[in-house]
Amino acid sequence: MRCRLLDDRGWRLSTRGGRCRTGNLVRVIDLRALRTDPDRLRASQRARGEDDAVVEKLLDLDERRRSALSAFESQRAEQKSVGKSVSRAQGDERQTLLDRAKELAQQVKEAEAEAQRLDQELQTLVATVPNVVEDGAPAGGEDDFVVLETVGTPRAFDFEPKDHLELGESLGAIDMERGAKVSGSRFFYLTGVGAQLQLALLNLAMDQAIQNGFTPMIPPVLVKPEAMEGTGFLGAHASEVYHLPQDELYLVGTSEVPLAGYHMNEILGDLPRRYVAWSSCFRREAGSYGKDTRGIIRVHQFDKVEMFSYCDPENAHEEHLRLLEWEKEMLAKVELPYRVIDVAGGDLGTSAARKYDCEAWVPTQNRYRELTSTSNCTDFQARRLSIRFRDEGARTRPVATLNGTLATTRWIVAILENHQQADGSVRVPQALQRFLGREVLEPVAK
Repeated sequence: MRCRLLDDRGWRLSTRGGRCRTGNLVRVIDLRALRTDPDRLRASQRARGEDDAVVEKLLDLDERRRSALSAFESQRAEQKSVGKSVSRAQGDERQTLLDRAKELAQQVKEAEAEAQRLDQELQTLVATVPNVVEDGAPAGGEDDFVVLETVGTPRAFDFEPKDHLELGESLGAIDMERGAKVSGSRFFYLTGVGAQLQLALLNLAMDQAIQNGFTPMIPPVLVKPEAMEGTGFLGAHASEVYHLPQDELYLVGTSEVPLAGYHMNEILGDLPRRYVAWSSCFRREAGSYGKDTRGIIRVHQFDKVEMFSYCDPENAHEEHLRLLEWEKEMLAKVELPYRVIDVAGGDLGTSAARKYDCEAWVPTQNRYRELTSTSNCTDFQARRLSIRFRDEGARTRPVATLNGTLATTRWIVAILENHQQADGSVRVPQALQRFLGREVLEPVAK
């Protein structure tokens, strides 16, 4: 059955009448919620620094689409009724009905085309609208975050601290020169204890997540367009993504993408479902020319352990705070001073309704730098990816999706700098020692 139109609940309608029960929901924000409370989206757009005039355009298009769809369904119903009457009619009455059937066929065709045109126009516009910002999130841009908590005190050194690259090179842990020789700028090798330190760090993160009930995953890092688009990374962030056009695949910048796609087009049973993935990640770092060119803070390839949760939207706020607590637990294990910030609306990604970052102190930069991020994407990604669950009334509804970083290659920067010693060695945090097999990283002879 050919599906071409969407009714008000998101079912696809067939030109032959009836409903194509594919189970696919409209890949948009919740239009019913928009009609009920348009001011919420207006406020969200303003909090992001976006144009709130899009709300009026959406409401107008939605109303025109629904009117066109209603006309199509009404005329299609009359067409079916006249068709049934023709078989029972005779003489002049039959000819009159045949003429009416022909007239209706043309009207139905035109009504369908108009409804389809408006539907496509609405879908195109709504695809440009980011998720609705959660109430309580700060408004403003990148610098308008709110510090929620500061944990630990930056260390007072009695010697001149070295930066992570100088330390990494003296330890035989980081080789930027050969990374650039082989792959270009912003690539590197982790060598010797550097490779061991990353493995220890990511194993510690995986172990913590598994102990808290997460299912471990090693996901694919090449994904189809629908997975990348469904998670919101082909809009404003498309320039960050590596694309393989010959294969029509994308390299992921976070395992959030394959984890969100894991249950694409499915109806889930018991919630929450929590996964933790270890993967390599790839980012073009478009627009970052001149930023963090020294060392491994901003690079094209890194490894990461990512938490991901599917839950009932009513529980998403509490689940978000749980993910944040697990991130804080991991930071405590590697003994880093850090702060937690509530990211402002204008600095949120397309899919995030709220985001908390944990930023560790980097001594040689005399400032905090992001190490972890956790986002509540509410039902935004699930609507686009058609991931649902059955509520207590046996209705199917989109789930909420949430993600949170538990460790990345960048953590090595903060670990080396904060735990360095006067002789150039680096103390290994106690929680990492059982994975790394040593208490101190020593400089190597050149």
